[in-house]
Amino acid sequence: MSQKLEGKIAVVTGGTSGIGLAVAKRFASEGARVYITGRRQPELDAAVDAIGAAAIGARVDSADQAQLQALFDRVKAEHGKLDVLVANAGGGSMLPLGQITEAHFDDTFGRNVKGTLFTVQTALPLLGQGASVILTGSTAGSTGTEAFSVYAASKAAVRSFARNWILDLKGRGIRINTISPGPIRTPGLVELAGPDAARQQGLLDHLAAQIPMGRVGEPDEIAKAAVFLASDDASFVNGVELFVDGGVAQI
Repeated sequence: MSQKLEGKIAVVTGGTSGIGLAVAKRFASEGARVYITGRRQPELDAAVDAIGAAAIGARVDSADQAQLQALFDRVKAEHGKLDVLVANAGGGSMLPLGQITEAHFDDTFGRNVKGTLFTVQTALPLLGQGASVILTGSTAGSTGTEAFSVYAASKAAVRSFARNWILDLKGRGIRINTISPGPIRTPGLVELAGPDAARQQGLLDHLAAQIPMGRVGEPDEIAKAAVFLASDDASFVNGVELFVDGGVAQI
């Protein structure tokens, strides 16, 4: 059976847990050699072990341009090219208007906006004809959520990057698309409810009740969509926002 990403070199930032880890696993199973990044070495080592021999771990903070440069210098030295880039590193927390702090804003936009911008820009010299860049957006960028405005605005910015960058790169054969998950059962999501397991389950149940499919998504469901965008199956797909959300942002 053919593998959709056979022989391709991929980088997945924020690949140690949740969606990023699921994407890296899928890419490896489809034949790619996958570099994953994370900020904490123990989690990075565990993720590499979980993915298997096709994975390479790199301790990188995506908001640090020097660390990003070192990562892509390494990819260039070891492979000379980059076929697929998933700018996934990021995150956020909840604060309502009136309680938002400068530190909260800087952290969220630093991770989600600055990190995405400079990840793609630093990788650009390695991306050639047929390369695929996937930005991780969110349904939050298109909908309203109480106490989540800073995160939502950061993801709206990410989606805007894709629309503009495909014009900057016109004629280079590099595709840039945004994948926007709805509520997905990840550590980052459940931790918004705090450490109590009952409260975490309550959050998942509350979110599931709002989704037309009646459940939250699983990380591997995002990963399968990412394989499509990364592969030649999506050779004429450029600049889109692909919602993988069970329909929640479509109603």
